[in-house]
Amino acid sequence: MASKDADPSLGYLTRKDTEVKLPRPTRVKNKTPAPIQITAEQILREARERQEAEIRPPKQKITDPTELADYRLRKRKEFEDLIRRVRWNQSVWIKYAQWEESQKDFNRARSVWERALEVDYRNHTLWLKYAEVEMKNKFINHARNVWDRAVTLLPRVDQLWYKYIHMEEMLGNVAGARQIFERWMSWMPDQQGWLSYIKFELRYNEVERARAIYERFVQCHPKVGAWIRYAKFEMKNGEIVRARNVYERAVEKLADEEDAEQLFVAFAEFEERCKETERARCIYKFALDHIPKGSAEDLYRKFVAFEKQYGDKEGIEDAIVGKRRFQYEDEVRKNPLNYDAWFDYIRLEESVGNKGRIREVYERAIANVPPAEEKRYWQRYIYLWINYALYEELDAGDMERTRDVYRECLKLIPHEKFSFAKIWLLAAQFEIRQLNLTGARQILGNAIGKAPKDKIFKKYIEIELQLGNIDRCRKLYEKYLEWAPENCYAWSKYAELERSLAETERARAIFELAITQPALDMPELLWKAYIDFEISEGEYERTRGLYERLLDRTKHLKVWISYANFEASAMEENDESSDLPQDGVEEYNHEAKKECVQRARRVFERAVNYYRTSAPELKEERAMLLEEWLKTESSFGELGDISVVQSKLPKKLKKRKQITSEDGGVTGYEEYFDYVFPEENQATNLKILEAAYKWKKQKITSDD
Repeated sequence: MASKDADPSLGYLTRKDTEVKLPRPTRVKNKTPAPIQITAEQILREARERQEAEIRPPKQKITDPTELADYRLRKRKEFEDLIRRVRWNQSVWIKYAQWEESQKDFNRARSVWERALEVDYRNHTLWLKYAEVEMKNKFINHARNVWDRAVTLLPRVDQLWYKYIHMEEMLGNVAGARQIFERWMSWMPDQQGWLSYIKFELRYNEVERARAIYERFVQCHPKVGAWIRYAKFEMKNGEIVRARNVYERAVEKLADEEDAEQLFVAFAEFEERCKETERARCIYKFALDHIPKGSAEDLYRKFVAFEKQYGDKEGIEDAIVGKRRFQYEDEVRKNPLNYDAWFDYIRLEESVGNKGRIREVYERAIANVPPAEEKRYWQRYIYLWINYALYEELDAGDMERTRDVYRECLKLIPHEKFSFAKIWLLAAQFEIRQLNLTGARQILGNAIGKAPKDKIFKKYIEIELQLGNIDRCRKLYEKYLEWAPENCYAWSKYAELERSLAETERARAIFELAITQPALDMPELLWKAYIDFEISEGEYERTRGLYERLLDRTKHLKVWISYANFEASAMEENDESSDLPQDGVEEYNHEAKKECVQRARRVFERAVNYYRTSAPELKEERAMLLEEWLKTESSFGELGDISVVQSKLPKKLKKRKQITSEDGGVTGYEEYFDYVFPEENQATNLKILEAAYKWKKQKITSDD
């Protein structure tokens, strides 16, 4: 049983027997650097000097036939013993055969070669060396025999065929070489084999034979490179018609292949060399229409260069557009949801003006629906539909197609989750431009039913108001308020509509209904609109009642100031609306002015009392109120009394307070302004007197 370490190349020896045993490394105990350092160069130099001379065997001179026979017998025995040990080692067989050749014993050499081939006939190196020995010693028939057996047993080793053919060609046996080529071609070798056959025929000016081989070649290897070589062969021989025919056949068969771009470029360059610029342009355009945009980069570059050289201004622009079109196609292929790239691509096509291509790009763009039903993903996408509809209406002039675009877009949007008011309004405005009022109302009605929005209500009401349909406006406002009862804008606009129609009672009822709503988004605007409405109607008592009701809800500073300013301005209104006899006008006006001043002053006093008693912490608001009161008293002229307000004005003091951190430590100080009112100042003085009295009393007690 063979050992695991046995190696067929070593015969009966094992790897363990042939291992080089190195001396055991000595363990270094003292690792401190030696006092005298030795360099690597010095070690190598000493090793070189101490190297012993190589022992060579003496040259043996054979002078006697008997001695020669003994030498040959000894060498043959050595080789046979070696072969017996390492039968599979090719180099031993080769050395044995070459030694026999050197002894001019060719029969023995052939015997060694044949024995080696019996061991491993698949090794083509043995065949090559065997045949070379026969050729070197001019045994031509023996060499042919070896080559013939080699190519029969190993037909897929191209080197054997090449060497065989080369030998026959060197001997001038062209017919024999051609016959060998035919045998080889029956095995359908790779392209290089066919090309070698073609070159062989061309060396002997056999053009028709070469053409026939090319025909078989493109049938065996129907690749772009093979057809291009065939066409260039015809072109080199001046056969332009044949070359064009080859290119046309190649295009018919390989137009859909991956490397078809190379074929089209070669075809176009061929036509260009033949001065057929129109043919070349048609080939380029045909190729650009049929090849996928991602694999036509080189084709675009060549086309642009061609147009710059041979084309006019329009052709050059078309080529440049084609190059940019390729870039956009590449972008949208990588990321179909990149809507910015689609917008740029559409703008490019619109600048060219080809309706078919523009519509195709629009259709491809809108087919990329966002994957998630979230509005933020749809915001850019929806503009593709808008631009498509506007293009069909304004540029293409196809109104039915525009209507279909709007209809499909509205059908696509998931209105139960989100909607776009813009698309509803654009669709309705389009129908109005087409004088289809019923269609516009239907679209807006659907919008209110499916996805009500502020913009839709406002625009619908505006359209009906322009048409003078007041009843429809009222119904829309009712729907609007039913959908959003907290919307103060809708309430005020509804009341404004009724007021413009001189329906004062309806407007007042709307305002009353509005202010009783439990929740409002901007109640201050609604109250202001109601108060302004009553003032414009001259209903001062109602206005005062409104202010009082508002003060019941909020005691904000602005409400107090607005109330006081209203009472002050009522004086001017009375002055303008007086219609008494001439002699009593001045006296009446004076009394009315005094009454207005008293009313305004009472409002300010109420406000000051509120801030002093109910909200003493709001010192800044109280100070602002007093300043406003002072301005108002100044505006009254001789009826005003500034001293009443000045006695109530506070002192403005700058103070400091500690800034404490989260853990309770003091991090610094900050300054702030504080207001000290007169009543607070008196209380402070009383506290100082009380403290002084207590101190005096304690001192007397301590003296006793």
